[in-house]
Amino acid sequence: MKLQNKIAIVSGSGRGIGRATALKLAAEGATVVVNDLDAALCEQVVAEIRAAGGQASACPGSVTDPGFGERFVQAALDNHGGLDIIVNNAGYAWDGVIQKMSDEQFDAMLDIHLKAPFRILRAAAGHLREAAKRENAEGRRVQRKVVNVSSIAGILGSAGQTNYAAGKAGIVGITRTLAREWGRYHVNVNAVAFGYVVTRMTQAVDKGSATQVDIEGRAIPAGIPAEQVRALEAQIPLGRGASTEEAAGAIALLCYPESDYVSGHVLMASGGL
Repeated sequence: MKLQNKIAIVSGSGRGIGRATALKLAAEGATVVVNDLDAALCEQVVAEIRAAGGQASACPGSVTDPGFGERFVQAALDNHGGLDIIVNNAGYAWDGVIQKMSDEQFDAMLDIHLKAPFRILRAAAGHLREAAKRENAEGRRVQRKVVNVSSIAGILGSAGQTNYAAGKAGIVGITRTLAREWGRYHVNVNAVAFGYVVTRMTQAVDKGSATQVDIEGRAIPAGIPAEQVRALEAQIPLGRGASTEEAAGAIALLCYPESDYVSGHVLMASGGL
């Protein structure tokens, strides 16, 4: 129970990597505030955590709403009395080559992968600062954690993902800057850059059978043609994509006390790619 008595907020935790992360942190003793666009999914994850003996509450809503960051942070403070771990995970891909990419398509990726985490972290800044000052005056140090989810697309680039890669590169800049700003408050700020993780958005599908999912009124393609998945996995030294549980494990590493002297780091969780 490495995270006993810690309070965490995890954006986009109704499905996929976020859900696995919420379950993982709760299994290690953290109280988790679960977020998703779908309120029913939030409640389902909360119920799973509670059924396993953990503690959780729901904060449904879109991370791209201007006031969401304040509401998300306040949910942790009001319902659980503090905030120790922030995981900025919510996101999706909306691909296209640059000559066919609209401003809306580009801006949507920056809004969810860059501006939303910025607003959440800005909303948390005052609490983290005041908590550190209070604890310093009491002669004790409490280490807190921020883990931002990036991608190897933001490190290496990815054809057809100008918008997604820009957002994922930008969050690395935020990570390294806040590591410098928040070190004095005993906050570790790190990122995980994922390679291929198998989720509903990236699962292999037969040619011509790709589906679409509705994300805030936009029809977003889901699934990757099986032949492309095989080609991608052939490039990965471990020979396969990651499960969401494996992805959550990488995030959890940067939340544990063992990472108390790791900050400003981007952990590549890509199977060696």
